[in-house]
Amino acid sequence: MADWNNVLELNHSREVAAGSSEALAEAIRRGADLRIGTQFRHGEHINPASDSMELVEEVAEFGVTYLVDDCWSAGVMNLRQPVGLQPGFGPGSSMSFFMYNQNGEQAVARPYFDDSQAGRERDGLLAKPPVSLPKYHLIDGCDEGSNAPSQNFIYDFEVYQYWVRDDWREVYSHDADGQARGSIDALEQAHREGREVKVGISGLCADLVSADESPPQHEVFVRAGSCYYYTEQRRLTVGTHPLVRVRPAVPMRYASRAWDFGWLVCRTDGFVDRRLYDPYSLTCADSQMQCAMRWFVR
Repeated sequence: MADWNNVLELNHSREVAAGSSEALAEAIRRGADLRIGTQFRHGEHINPASDSMELVEEVAEFGVTYLVDDCWSAGVMNLRQPVGLQPGFGPGSSMSFFMYNQNGEQAVARPYFDDSQAGRERDGLLAKPPVSLPKYHLIDGCDEGSNAPSQNFIYDFEVYQYWVRDDWREVYSHDADGQARGSIDALEQAHREGREVKVGISGLCADLVSADESPPQHEVFVRAGSCYYYTEQRRLTVGTHPLVRVRPAVPMRYASRAWDFGWLVCRTDGFVDRRLYDPYSLTCADSQMQCAMRWFVR
């Protein structure tokens, strides 16, 4: 059983208590999986109307990870529906794309699947956070009342623990034109052994940066689901897990028209086919780009 290691811990003031942000960035650069542990009081976070101050310990998966400028790391929950705990799900039918930065700054974006405005209001994505949440500090919010509201904020958790499972092995890489750096033999062998595959994609979110700005260097990491190896062409094609694209920046934050979500088909010749959903209309569009990629197996 692979070990999960706490490589960075922040206290309630988001000061480094153990480990380092450099250690976290190095692990993300190696393709490591990320889970983040936090602690909070039920009556302060889940239900402000409750007098329960029971401590709740949360550990959550961040299935999509970002490395910006080769030093700044962030993770996004790519599979989460709103969770209310008591009862089980939160109000409104939506995805709940929470994003955490290495410094403890947080964000959330919610593309809704229905038109229930009441559900959205109960979700808490309001321009002014309620006074009943004194540990919730709003940085800014966008698109309130739309189908895809988002907020950047800080919630004063008791602790922040960045856990990584750092057992992926990089076996192949290529530039945007598919020119290899190394041999595809190891990737081919790993595929035939049924191993898991993860891909690190450079420049995937460059088109989310405004035309008058240069996008920062960034790499997005996501696991592959279905994998197909063409034995004569010696080319691997993979369909990824769903991912959230966010405009790369330090720190990573949601902004209006600066994020979307969808699926990718990645190939070892550098081509990436994208099926991306506009979170405001839920319409999807297919497109293609070429990217440098690194391929990891486990």
